[in-house]
Amino acid sequence: MGGIQNHLLRLILSCRKITAQVTNPSSESIVAMACSSELQFAQHYRCQLNRHPRRHHYWDAKVAARIGDNLAARLKLIGVSDVCIDVDEELRRPLHQRKMVVPFFQSVERAGVHVDGARLLGS
Repeated sequence: MGGIQNHLLRLILSCRKITAQVTNPSSESIVAMACSSELQFAQHYRCQLNRHPRRHHYWDAKVAARIGDNLAARLKLIGVSDVCIDVDEELRRPLHQRKMVVPFFQSVERAGVHVDGARLLGS
């Protein structure tokens, strides 16, 4: 394609949190970020910690979608309307993780930020 590179959106997943980072293609510096460890998710996190029996994951598809909303708002604030993902990296994730992050990508797109490659992940 052309010489224009989009900002790269990467997800870092663990059983405790989900973090989304968008980096500038030229400098590789982080320009926007959203994470499930932010203050607005603290109550949900405490509920998951105190739940019996304990769950393996402390975040779910709903939390992922809310993080997508947060990230999209931050991207729009700085004027970023297009991002791309590493589709191969996303397809290498275990199926249960992929199912939980699809709502994240849908949420980002619903908020008006185009995610190049998200449609290849299915729904």
